Amino acid sequence: MNIALIAHDSKKELLVQFCIAYCGILSRHNLCATGTTGKMVAQATGLNIQRYLSGSQGGDQQISARISCNEIDLLLFFRDPLSPKPHEPNEMNLLRLCDVHNIPVATNIATAEALIHALERGDLDWRQLLNPVN
Repeated sequence: MNIALIAHDSKKELLVQFCIAYCGILSRHNLCATGTTGKMVAQATGLNIQRYLSGSQGGDQQISARISCNEIDLLLFFRDPLSPKPHEPNEMNLLRLCDVHNIPVATNIATAEALIHALERGDLDWRQLLNPVN
């Protein structure tokens, strides 16, 4: 599966710790991330991560484009709901695209853990459910 990682500044360390904890699962998938987040996660875990621009420079829009092209299967987006962001409309568009394309999204660690365990069990291969092979 193709998994995208994004985190607001105040949540980057939490995402890094999450990726350390679940490195074994994440290592079996293709990962991409916005710039600084990807750099921090890669340095802490050794995971291979395709990095885009930082979120404020358009990295979230680059990931949005991949979602629009059905190239992302899961989004882990650790958001800080208490701090307004100048590029928040882009983030709302990102979440809207996930809804349009039926992409599972975690915006906090509780949901991320639920999704990562479902991923490990094989419960998130929804595209195969839509196109079953007999």
